[in-house]
Amino acid sequence: QVQLVESGGGLVQAGGSLRLSCAASGVTFSNYAMGWFRQAPGKEREFVAAVNRSGAMTRYSDSVKGRFTISRDNAKNTVYLQMNSLKPEDTAVYYCAADFGGLVARFRPESIDYWGQGTQVTVSS
Repeated sequence: QVQLVESGGGLVQAGGSLRLSCAASGVTFSNYAMGWFRQAPGKEREFVAAVNRSGAMTRYSDSVKGRFTISRDNAKNTVYLQMNSLKPEDTAVYYCAADFGGLVARFRPESIDYWGQGTQVTVSS
């Protein structure tokens, strides 16, 4: 049974930092490109960041570039999202996602094989 379990969400003031983690089980983790999407109330799910299978290549949305960093540890079957300089507009439910054999350039909802349950991130002004 495949599971992606996120952790690390919470409430933080603007300008603060959070680190999200996503632990995978039931899959050969290194076969999957991994990434994060987010969904704010009343809005569509949007791409945040992705990392390729080895961890050597990453891609970010323009809205988080320079503030967020995605990384992975294949030995621990875990992907991370370090979020710095958080803004109120970053408030959303953040979802971990796995794309078998995927490319970061094509990491989008239609290509995702597995989703996590989501973790809430709230940034107060």
